[in-house]
Amino acid sequence: MGNRLSKIYTRTGDDGTTGLGDGTRVAKDSARVAAYGTVDELNSAIGLLIAHGIRADLAETLTEVQHELFDLGGELCIPGSALIHAPDIERLERRLDALNEGLPPLKDFILPGGGLAASSCHLARTICRRAEREVVTLSHHDAVRPETIRYLNRLSDLLFVMARVLARADGHGEVLWKSERRRRGAG
Repeated sequence: MGNRLSKIYTRTGDDGTTGLGDGTRVAKDSARVAAYGTVDELNSAIGLLIAHGIRADLAETLTEVQHELFDLGGELCIPGSALIHAPDIERLERRLDALNEGLPPLKDFILPGGGLAASSCHLARTICRRAEREVVTLSHHDAVRPETIRYLNRLSDLLFVMARVLARADGHGEVLWKSERRRRGAG
């Protein structure tokens, strides 16, 4: 392991800057810091989801995702590093396909809900989408590997499918969207 943090505060960020993994100092509101900060927020949301006591296989998958998100954040924090690779994305796709296989086809949009765990999963999914958008914004200014964006895109899909699985498993079922017209009884 690298340096140990024996003192949590350093006061070096009091001027509104932060240090990247390569030692470069940047503004705390830079696109790079926003991107890896949102990845960190996503990781925390996934930790909260796991804490709901979800099925062991889902918790195991999400714990592995947490490790990969830490790597992804590191990749964003250390310009030029490569920590997320095609096999990481392929693993997400295989897990997504396996979970989706047991679900009925979608005929309606799903509202975020379906119980506490499913709702938490939907929240993690929306944070993942924001992280993806922020990484895309960063890519307009700095080099970002395509695997980073693909990983987040596939992860948001996996979280959507997991939310469906959790809603059904909790007995709450999925909350289907009813259009304005259908709510009023028209058409």
